[in-house]
Amino acid sequence: MMRHSQALSQLAVLLLLFLLVSSSAASTLDDTCKSVSASNRDLGYDYCVKFFKACKDSATADKRGLAVIATKIIRAAAVNTGRRIATIKASHGDDRRIQGPLADCDELYSSAVDQLDAAARGISSGKFQDALTNLSAAADAPQTCEEGFRELGVSSPLADEDSKFSKECSIALAVTNTL
Repeated sequence: MMRHSQALSQLAVLLLLFLLVSSSAASTLDDTCKSVSASNRDLGYDYCVKFFKACKDSATADKRGLAVIATKIIRAAAVNTGRRIATIKASHGDDRRIQGPLADCDELYSSAVDQLDAAARGISSGKFQDALTNLSAAADAPQTCEEGFRELGVSSPLADEDSKFSKECSIALAVTNTL
């Protein structure tokens, strides 16, 4: 009987510790998104939480972990945008007015993937200034991409992707900047 009550006590302590760790991690995500939305009015709290929920590990991550997760999420978005660019290029054949800006955007997003890889490594290794530099460089891709279309007076087929990527880069920059 003594062993049974001792086992139950140990189980209760483990459960309590698990709940404390879980609520602490949830609190980290909550606090981080409150901070991000307070410092950037274009990014609401709900948008931030939804962004991080794309990765199940964000629920238990600390702030550094959230910065790495944010960087990995936007890296995936850059890869997907590159795929979308390839599809658009194929569907527009020899139309030089759109092929030129698309080629530039393809190069920008390809570079962004490399910069985001470097940013994630910087965050993981505690080189936060290097991470911020690489995140900032990647964050320039959508604006520069859009400028290429504007300069030619062509409607951008990437406007939605570029807008979303900009917002997501802002989240990664805001979180990394707090480290």
